[in-house]
Amino acid sequence: MHVNRCLTCTLSLVLTACSSQPTPSDREALIARAAEFELDTEWEQPPGDPMEHAMSGFAKILCSALFITGLDIAEAAENVGYFVSKPEERVLVTDTVVDYERRQVSLTLNTGPTRTAKLYGDQGCVTLAPGEDSVHFTPVPVVSSLPGAMTQPWPMGDVVSDEPLPSDVDATKVAQAVDAAFAEEDGLTAAFVVVHRGRIIGERYGAGLDKDTQLESWSMGKSLTATLMGTLIQKGVYELWQPAPIEEWHQTEGDPRAEIRIGDLMRMSSGLRFVAPQDPDYALEFGYPQGYPDHLYVYTGSIDSPLWARTRPAQWPPNTVGRYRNSDPVTVNYLIRKGVEEQLGQDYFTYPQRELFDKIGIRKMYLEPDPYGTFLLQGYEYGTGRNWARLGMLYLQDGVWNGERILPEGWVEYASTVAPAWEADGRPTYGGAFFWINGGEQFPIPEESIFMAGAGGQYTIVIPSHEMVVVRLGHAKGSGPGVGALRQALALLMEAVPAVE
Repeated sequence: MHVNRCLTCTLSLVLTACSSQPTPSDREALIARAAEFELDTEWEQPPGDPMEHAMSGFAKILCSALFITGLDIAEAAENVGYFVSKPEERVLVTDTVVDYERRQVSLTLNTGPTRTAKLYGDQGCVTLAPGEDSVHFTPVPVVSSLPGAMTQPWPMGDVVSDEPLPSDVDATKVAQAVDAAFAEEDGLTAAFVVVHRGRIIGERYGAGLDKDTQLESWSMGKSLTATLMGTLIQKGVYELWQPAPIEEWHQTEGDPRAEIRIGDLMRMSSGLRFVAPQDPDYALEFGYPQGYPDHLYVYTGSIDSPLWARTRPAQWPPNTVGRYRNSDPVTVNYLIRKGVEEQLGQDYFTYPQRELFDKIGIRKMYLEPDPYGTFLLQGYEYGTGRNWARLGMLYLQDGVWNGERILPEGWVEYASTVAPAWEADGRPTYGGAFFWINGGEQFPIPEESIFMAGAGGQYTIVIPSHEMVVVRLGHAKGSGPGVGALRQALALLMEAVPAVE
């Protein structure tokens, strides 16, 4: 298919997974506090043309939307993937070619360069590096060992009970909550799933979508990254508070990076110098496109992303300043790969299915890697509403599933505890295991609730006080009204389901 037109939309870029942003006064305080701990290192701007990077990300988003989610090209261009390509950058695409036979998307900029993203089987879509026609890994089939989902009851399968809800649950208000999640038509809610005491009590999908649709999930993949690390810690491959075994950090005596622990990385507190649009000084000091952010470069650069991340210098001592930066989950994914391949001697691409997904009833998720074969689970992953609900249930159940401890004892407490560096910054909103905490009262639910969050309004919310998991997935264009609708739905669910006594 050849589309000789400009793919455009007129919407703002979604820059962060969490909708709350520091006020100007808070921003100044964050900058001033960080300056007290600043180390004498310099930032190296990511190489390459920012517009080509944006097209790399756009090509990948279109490829995944077409060949994984099943959207058409116009809907995909209009509604999804704003995080890695701004609307004003998309208008620079002068030619779009979709090759359905080869399952790839090629975009040409008005300045001439073309970027191509291609589907590589169960590894999903990858944008090829300029001048290259393939990736630097061999695709591997990922097949679940579980029986057919419609032969097994939820949650190990997809057969859902049709019995009436328990008498202490207000079924009318649950139904109203589901309606509220979809009440804003321009919210583009794609999936809404409510689980109470292990049972699905509310569920709906957007037009043309269903329980099997693999949807963009963005930074919820960070929490999945931590979950995979948790399985390795449970197996004894790593310890949570050991210094991260990164070769580059232990070569020079006195390197402050040698003090970074695995647990610091999963608290977004490594201190690595790694510019992100969420940084409080980003617009003031760098100002895209004067400095393309590392945070996006590990998505769009078509590079060995963990190599770039782990070779950044320290900006602050670890566990001192909290910053939402992709350096930390990218590095953890590198450690996961090292642990699986070098310590366990197992296949990296199939490890998540064998050691996590099959254990909790997930038969398919797409975990997309960089061209060198390391998962980019800081945001390049696709899952169904029910799959994310199962992952939320694992945390609600303290890391135990069907009597098997999958995550270490104390892991969920770690995820639910405010990161010290973030607390010192006056932001009690980030915990461990790449989970957000409702300490900033973003949602009308108890403060101790935790959640996975992704750009464009993707949420998996764990509410222990009500023994509940709520999943909301949606298309990026509707994130503003969509998340507003989610808040209304959550308020109704708090009335519908009693708290644990």
